[in-house]
Amino acid sequence: MLLVGGASGVGKSRAAAELAVSAGAFVVEFDDVVSAVQHITTAEGHPGLHLFDGIADVDGLDVGRVLELQIATARALEPAVVGVVRNRLTVDVPAVVEGDYLTPAAVAQAMREGVEAGRSVRGVFLHEDDGARIVANYAEREPEGGVQTQRAEVGVRYSRWLAEEAARYGLPVVECRPWGTLTERIGHAVARAAVGNAGRAERLGGGVR
Repeated sequence: MLLVGGASGVGKSRAAAELAVSAGAFVVEFDDVVSAVQHITTAEGHPGLHLFDGIADVDGLDVGRVLELQIATARALEPAVVGVVRNRLTVDVPAVVEGDYLTPAAVAQAMREGVEAGRSVRGVFLHEDDGARIVANYAEREPEGGVQTQRAEVGVRYSRWLAEEAARYGLPVVECRPWGTLTERIGHAVARAAVGNAGRAERLGGGVR
């Protein structure tokens, strides 16, 4: 199982699809899980999942405030990430899980559970630091949305936060460009991280923690 995290608009879905084809796996879009859990919960019972509820115009908020809400929502969804992984660990079919709300903390926990289950669970985060590139990606994907400059700025800041957190957990971070070599670079980064994790586990005399 490979978990692919990153901000909205950086190309995760496309990369995940290409990785899945090359590995004979299928794609789990975590956004579907997010939509499902938000649909069956309330702000009263699970406030962290409904932080954007009632905000008619997110673009009217300060970029910093939107980022805060984004990160808080992602953290609230960490148990759902782990739940998806636990379910996939019961099925002997390879999968690529991708989504904006995968946090490095959740991915690290998922990898620990993979070790305990004797299964291969890896994680990687895609990083894009150019807001103009994300704006262009949105324009291609959602032409009806116009020029989404503020949303792209939130994406850049969220991408930086994910990259910093990933580094803290020892998870690989891969630059999105050049796009033509992205899936190859993801493969190399994940393989290098797996060797490093194995080395740490051997030195500690046990599984990766």
